[in-house]
Amino acid sequence: MTPKEPQPEPQNYGTGISTDAPGGRRLVLPLSNHISSTYTILTNPVSRPRRRRLISLPPKTKTGRMILLISILLIGSFLHYMWKAEAALSKPWTPDDGSIDFSQRPLSPPANETFLPSPGYKLPLRTKGRDIVDQNGKRFKLSSINWYGASDELFIPGGLDVQHRDVIAATIRSLGFNSVRMPYSDEMVISNPDVPPHLLAANRDLVGERALDVFEATVTALTDAGLAVIVNNHITTATWCCGTDPCDAGWANDYLPGGLCRVRQTEAQWIEHWETVMGRFVDNPLVIGADLRNEVRGLWGTMPWEKWASAAERAGNVLLRMNPDWLIIVGGTESGNDLTGVKRRPVELDEEDRVVYSAHVYSWSGWGSVGGRYSKRTYSSFAKAMRKKWGYLVEENLAPVWIGEFGAPDRPGIGDVNYWQNLVRYLKEMDADFGYWAINPRKPRDNERESYSLVKDDWVTPVLDYRMKDMTELRRK
Repeated sequence: MTPKEPQPEPQNYGTGISTDAPGGRRLVLPLSNHISSTYTILTNPVSRPRRRRLISLPPKTKTGRMILLISILLIGSFLHYMWKAEAALSKPWTPDDGSIDFSQRPLSPPANETFLPSPGYKLPLRTKGRDIVDQNGKRFKLSSINWYGASDELFIPGGLDVQHRDVIAATIRSLGFNSVRMPYSDEMVISNPDVPPHLLAANRDLVGERALDVFEATVTALTDAGLAVIVNNHITTATWCCGTDPCDAGWANDYLPGGLCRVRQTEAQWIEHWETVMGRFVDNPLVIGADLRNEVRGLWGTMPWEKWASAAERAGNVLLRMNPDWLIIVGGTESGNDLTGVKRRPVELDEEDRVVYSAHVYSWSGWGSVGGRYSKRTYSSFAKAMRKKWGYLVEENLAPVWIGEFGAPDRPGIGDVNYWQNLVRYLKEMDADFGYWAINPRKPRDNERESYSLVKDDWVTPVLDYRMKDMTELRRK
C-alpha cells in the first residue's frame, strides 16, 4: 500500500480562519488584516459539530462612527439650546414701573373728536395715499377692537348673557376705541339659527330672534354709541379660528373632495352671504366697511396673492354696487401676514379710493422663516420683517394698512412682551391704524378664559395693564 503523502501546511495569507473541510483537510480562508466587526461562521453541519468562529472584517470606517457621534452631539446640543431658549421666552415678565403706575390710576376719558359722529368729520370715508380720510381730507385713524362670537359655535357676539349690548358698546367707547371689528361665519348666515334664551339673559328684548337679527341689533348698538363698525367674514364653519382645517383656509372650499367639509360653499355663495349680511346695514353710515375674509392661507400656506386679489375684487365690486361708500378691507395671505404681493398686483375696484389692506401680527407670526417667530426677534429684525410684509405700503404712501388683529396675554412671558414692545414701537413710528384682539373675557366654547381680554368677566371693568397703557399712547399719535 502506498503510504499517504503528508499534506503540506496551508500557507498563511494573513489573518484568517481555520476550518475543517471534507476529507480531513484543513483550509485557511484568507481575510484582510484590518480588524473590525466580528462575524459568526458555522462549520459543516454534517461532518462536524457546529462551532462558532469570530472573524475580523473591515470597519464601516472609524470616520463614519465619528461623524455619527458628532452628529448626535450637535443635534442634542441644538435641542438643548432650543429648549433653554423657549424656557427663557416663557419666563414670567415682571411689570415695569410705568405699567404699575398706569394700573393704579383711573382711565382717562377719550376725546370726543376721535369718534366719527363728532362735528370734525364729514362722511363718507375714502382713502388717500396711506390714510383713511373724510370728505374734507381729514384723517380718521382706526383705533379698533374685535368683538367676536358670531363666528363661533354659539352664532352670536359674546357677553349678551352678561350685559346689555348698549352697556358693552359704552364700555368699548370708554376704553377709547373708535371702531369695532365684528366677525361672522358663513354657517351663521346659512343656518341663521334660533338663539337659546339663556344666551340672551341680559338682552331679553332679543329673545325669540334669530342669529342674524341678534348680529344686526348688536352692530346697531355700537353705531348708536358713535362707534364705527367693520364687518368681517371670519370663517366658513362656525368655530374658533384658525386651525389647519383646509375647509376654512379660504373663502370657497368646493374644490375639495365632497364630504370632506361640513359646510361647503362656492365663491358665488360666499359673495351671496356677504350680500345677506351687509344688506341690513346699507342705510347705516357708521358701518364703514367690509373686511372680506379673515387670514386667507389656502392649503397649508399655498394661497397665491393673485388668486385672492381677484376674488376680493369680485366680492368688493358686488358690495360697492350695494353701497359705494363702503371701504373694502383686503387682508394679506399667509394667515394675514403677507401683503408683499400688493406691489406687483394691487386690488383695483370699480370705485376708486376704497381699498384698505389689513395685516395680522402676533407673537407666533413669522414661524418657519429664517428669523423665526416674532416673540424672539430683535427690534431691527422685527422692523425689517414688518417693512417687507406691509410697512412699505405706508412708508411709500401707497395705501392704508390696518393691523386688524394683534394682542397679548394679561400674564405675559418674556417673549410675549418682547413681541409686544417691538410691535408697539413700530406702530408708533408708522402711526398705523390698528385693531386689538379682543374685548371678550370668555371664549364661546366651554366658557374658557380669554387671556387677551381688556375687560373682566363683568364686561365693564377695564384691565389696566401694560397693553392698555401702550394703546392709550398709540391713540395719541
